Amino acid sequence: MKNKNQSNQKLIEKINTLEKEYGSSFSNTQKILLTTDGSITTILDVLYGKINLSTIKQQIKKSTKENAKLLNICENEQINHREIIMHEKNNNQPLIYAYSLIPIKNLTPEVKYDLTKADIPIGRILKNYNFESRREIKNIYIQKPNPTLKKIYNTNEKFLSREYNIIQNNKILMWIKESFPTSYFQ
Repeated sequence: MKNKNQSNQKLIEKINTLEKEYGSSFSNTQKILLTTDGSITTILDVLYGKINLSTIKQQIKKSTKENAKLLNICENEQINHREIIMHEKNNNQPLIYAYSLIPIKNLTPEVKYDLTKADIPIGRILKNYNFESRREIKNIYIQKPNPTLKKIYNTNEKFLSREYNIIQNNKILMWIKESFPTSYFQ
């Protein structure tokens, strides 16, 4: 029988493995940002005052075979691709980069409007509409920066990243990847 008190053990083991791979311990804040099953927006609001969001790119496209598999939907369904930066309210210092894939069919008209027409973090959108959901972390890892991350953060350093699903009524409502440089949140 599975020990019911071990639900976070895999996350703890993953963080320990990544710290060994990186050769240094992560700060408590970094660990919280990588492993929380709550809203990153709320954590950043508490740390920095209310944070802002800037949309880099957003478009609705048909799902590919790969992202349909991530979202557990059929290929060619409409999904919203959204790239954003969360930054401090009083300056444009980027805090967290996020890329999301969101099946349009699972959204209410109000959520779809806020998601596509306003610079509102997903955590706030879900809270504003009282969405009952949960986050399921799929992966935590260290990555080299791609050209987008290099440009946004003006760095070549490695990034801490996580991928997770937001689940509602046992359906994947959203797939999200969040990243930040290893030197952030020390």
